[in-house]
Amino acid sequence: MPDQAPRAEKVLISAETLARAPRAYTILDATVSFPKPRFDGDYRPESGYAAWRETHLPGSLHADLLGELSAPHPTLHFSRPAADRLAQALAALGVAPDSEIVVYDEGGMTWASRLWWMLRNVGITARVLDGGLARWTSLGLPVDTGDATDRPTASPRTGLIDLGLWRDRDDVLAVVAGEAPGTLVCALDHEQFTGAATTRYSRRGHIPGSLNLPAKSLIDGGVVRSAPDVAELADAALADASRPLILYCGGGVSACLAALALVRAGHDRLAVYDGSLEEWSADPALPMVSERAGTESAGTEGEGDA
Repeated sequence: MPDQAPRAEKVLISAETLARAPRAYTILDATVSFPKPRFDGDYRPESGYAAWRETHLPGSLHADLLGELSAPHPTLHFSRPAADRLAQALAALGVAPDSEIVVYDEGGMTWASRLWWMLRNVGITARVLDGGLARWTSLGLPVDTGDATDRPTASPRTGLIDLGLWRDRDDVLAVVAGEAPGTLVCALDHEQFTGAATTRYSRRGHIPGSLNLPAKSLIDGGVVRSAPDVAELADAALADASRPLILYCGGGVSACLAALALVRAGHDRLAVYDGSLEEWSADPALPMVSERAGTESAGTEGEGDA
């Protein structure tokens, strides 16, 4: 395992560190409102702007993952934008090309991690606020309220390229069929992985051959577990964590939190399946395993999380 300290410095920032020099960073709030499903197929994501307006870090900007920071898609709610589109969206927010970026959310860190992974994929360095708004406010640090102030459009970043940190359905199919190397890792909770819990998606369960490393298991006390702790959990859950990993979840969001923790722990051979179960479960021809049913299903209606 490589030295952990440099990686930890690159992907996370503590509330205490940010509070000492907040003006040194461009701070983006990536929160999305996403209620728990009341029944299978209950999918209701909404912009987190209202929550940001109520309470946010001083000087922060709301980055809408359901808007310009997601590519238009006929069926998926969250789909990564191309590098040029992402550059334009950041410029429209007022994020200057030379900005030092910190991303946060309400505290779960899934949404912040999604934006962090999007930025990482095009070569933009950013850090996630460890513990998010929840830890910031627990320390009694200042917050603001109200609408965004006018901020001039910045020049877009140039020279951004896709670094290949995302995977699509065909890539996952190749792994399932044994035609490509890799380990599929579901970052949903165990109950969602097994199909015991209510799902937002078309069918319950997981992609055949997947292992389970819940993103929430990599958090302790509201912050990301230490790099050695994450490495230990990954080794236990994945058996051979040195293999290329393809992380997925419900909508390609929680998987990015798992990616954040794993990168901090020294893993660099990993990617995220962008469409995740929202895409996979919607195609009845694709198999899913539900331990509740005790079968591998395809071609039937089923009963996941971002």
